[in-house]
Amino acid sequence: MNSVWQQLTLSNLRLYQWRSGSYLYRLVGLLQSWRRGSWLLQWAEPIAALLVAVVFALAPFVSNALVGVLLVACGGFWVLLTLSDEIAYPQELPRLVTPIHLLVLLYWGISTVAVGLSPVKEEAAKGLVKLTLYLLLFALMARVLQRPRIRSWIIALFLHISLIVSVYGLRQYFFGAEALATWTDPTSSSAGMTRVYSYLGNPNLLAGYLLPAVALSLAAIFAWQRWLPKALAVTMFFVNSACLVLTYSRGGWIGFVICLFVLLVLLVYWYITQLPPAWRPWAMPVLLGGCVGAILLAVVFVPPVRDRVASIFVGREDSSNNFRINVWSAVMDMIRDRPILGIGPGNNAFNKIYPLYQRPRYTALSAYSIWLEVAVETGIIGFSCFLWLLVVTFNQGVQQLRRLRESVNPQGFWLIAAIASMAGMLGHGLVDTVWYRPEVSTLWWLMVAIIASYYVAPRPSNPERV
Repeated sequence: MNSVWQQLTLSNLRLYQWRSGSYLYRLVGLLQSWRRGSWLLQWAEPIAALLVAVVFALAPFVSNALVGVLLVACGGFWVLLTLSDEIAYPQELPRLVTPIHLLVLLYWGISTVAVGLSPVKEEAAKGLVKLTLYLLLFALMARVLQRPRIRSWIIALFLHISLIVSVYGLRQYFFGAEALATWTDPTSSSAGMTRVYSYLGNPNLLAGYLLPAVALSLAAIFAWQRWLPKALAVTMFFVNSACLVLTYSRGGWIGFVICLFVLLVLLVYWYITQLPPAWRPWAMPVLLGGCVGAILLAVVFVPPVRDRVASIFVGREDSSNNFRINVWSAVMDMIRDRPILGIGPGNNAFNKIYPLYQRPRYTALSAYSIWLEVAVETGIIGFSCFLWLLVVTFNQGVQQLRRLRESVNPQGFWLIAAIASMAGMLGHGLVDTVWYRPEVSTLWWLMVAIIASYYVAPRPSNPERV
């Protein structure tokens, strides 16, 4: 059984065995002679880190078109680095390829085939271009984040930007903010509440953006060593958490609870060996009881929380619930009609096909669930690959966390935050698709890249024959 699990999760994958038969690998290093004489590429890693930093520094404040231009720059630079790379095999290969990369490449391949078989090929091709840009950003980040200093620097930059976003969101709460759309049921008791949206223009989108910020700021409390940075991390955590709660995004709250729960479980796992032996069996039960108690207290004694949580369980009586249920029903019909490879990736393909299935008066720009969106875009094959990618990614995260815990390496706290962030974003994605917006999608791939950056490949038993 253990062997089956290792094969499923690619835990013992020998990538150096793949090199000799790979046509793709032959492209690596094609321009290495040019790189040796290039002054600019002597600074390749800092330039790549700067490009990544600009993406996260500007994403909440600029248009999607400008973010797209930055993604093109990141993707082009990754291609240039790869074609001009020099690899001392096999030790250097994890800089380019991990089991996570292979599943990402497989998903891209399935999406490409889905475009070819899509009933709206032109629109699906546009979606494939967007997906490709995100995946190239992931490849670049997974490479540069392998350096602990760059990893910590990029995370610190994002945390400072998210603090600016959260502070402006809190300002909206205290001084008022105009609702740019109908975000609450006008007949409900919460119709008059202020839902903050900061610079992102949508409270659900803001909640999705802040989930990784909450996890990383909590991890920073443990990862940052001096007291002043720790105090800043505490401030970031409470400000980000407060702003996320004040979005009153029910999907965001679901993700928030899942994210914090997973993060606390992993923190207990990290520290449990340092507890007295008599306390260790009680660590997890106390954590579970504390989490349940905190949620119950918030629901019972905080009226806005009670109202929003209650609205989750009233079914079609809430207009937002009713809208989503009708959209999900139409999307299920779309999946049933094209179950193998779907309609092709991207919102343009969805917007072309969905009107043929929509219920009267329930127009939608997406499936309002990332799980359904993946299934409708790439069918059962793509959805299965997506699940496989998640299994491999989480498994790699846990494996590397175990390794870092043994050496008491504080870089492990960023890994904990990345795993928790992904879990929270998937929870939020049950009922929303802000995951596909650039502000959130770039963060999703940052979390995947953080996990991939810790990868340590199994060593060959006979290096001389590699």
